Amino acid sequence: MRHHLILRVVTKLLIGPIILFALYVQFHGDFSPGGGFQAGVIMAVAFILYGIVFGLEAVQHVFPSWLVHKLMALGVLIFAGTGVASLFLGYDFLDYGAFSPHHPSHGQHWGILAVEFGVLVTVTGVMVAIYYAFAMRRPAISDEEW
Repeated sequence: MRHHLILRVVTKLLIGPIILFALYVQFHGDFSPGGGFQAGVIMAVAFILYGIVFGLEAVQHVFPSWLVHKLMALGVLIFAGTGVASLFLGYDFLDYGAFSPHHPSHGQHWGILAVEFGVLVTVTGVMVAIYYAFAMRRPAISDEEW
């Protein structure tokens, strides 16, 4: 892929806007279509595109496998931790009113953002892990056998 200069340059130009759009979808998910799942998939697309164009080793240098696995667990921990925090504050599990008892609508907003951020982290990790699993597979037949 070293000879595809235009593809490499365009990919480098697109990675930033793709991640920025994922953050836009994340933070506007409670007001418009979108949220953690969609933002996580879009965020993962940035890393998958980088891996397709520059190779598996290059993307694993930027986003190592150990970090991908840690992010999957961290996202679930953020999601569940939000619910446990509301339990410790004397409310039901994932009752976001616990985060601002005087203004429950503010608590709803902060709770949804926290849960959706956990979903973003988890989905990004899972999608990139799936890409790594498929990209690391050895081909069943060689190119000459086609």
